[in-house]
Amino acid sequence: MNKSMLIGSVLGAVAVTAGGAYATYSLVGGPSYAEVVAVKPIKETVKTPRQECRDVTVTKRKPVKDNNRVVGTAVGAVVGGLLGNQVGGGSGKKAATVAGAVGGGYAGNKTQEHLQQNNTYTATERRCNTEYDISEKIAGYDVSYELDGKIRTVHMDEDPGRRLQLDDQGRVILSQVIR
Repeated sequence: MNKSMLIGSVLGAVAVTAGGAYATYSLVGGPSYAEVVAVKPIKETVKTPRQECRDVTVTKRKPVKDNNRVVGTAVGAVVGGLLGNQVGGGSGKKAATVAGAVGGGYAGNKTQEHLQQNNTYTATERRCNTEYDISEKIAGYDVSYELDGKIRTVHMDEDPGRRLQLDDQGRVILSQVIR
C-alpha cells in the first residue's frame, strides 16, 4: 500500500470517528436551556363568604284579641250614657244621654286602641348577614426569558426558577419546571 493511501485512510477514519463523537456528544450532552430574565406573579382577588350573626333585642306587639275594640266602645258608651243622663231634664235629658253614649263609645274605642298599641313584649332574635373576607392568590406567572438574543414572554402556572428547558427544535418546554 502506498504511503498517501495509508495517510488518507487514517485521516478518513479519524474524521468519521470525530464526526460520530460530536454527534453522540450533542445527543447525550444534556438539554439546552433558555435563561429566565423576569418572573411577574399574576394575582387575583378572592372573596370568601362567611355568616356573621348577632343576637338583637326587639320589641313586639302582643296579638290583639279584640280587633274592632268592641269592649272599649261598649264600656265607653255605657259610661257616657250614664253621665249624659245626669245632665239636663225632659227631652234634653234624652239628647244628653244619646250624646253621652256616642261620645263615650268613641272615647272608649280610642282608649282601647291606645292600650292595645302599647301592649308589647321584648324578645331576642338572631340576625345574620353575609360578610366577605377578601384575599389575593397567585393565579400564575408571566415569565420573560431570553432565547437567541430575543426576550420573549410566556404565561406559566408555576414559577420556573432561573431557566427553562428547550426541546430538540429549540422551543421552550412549558410543562417542566427546572429549579
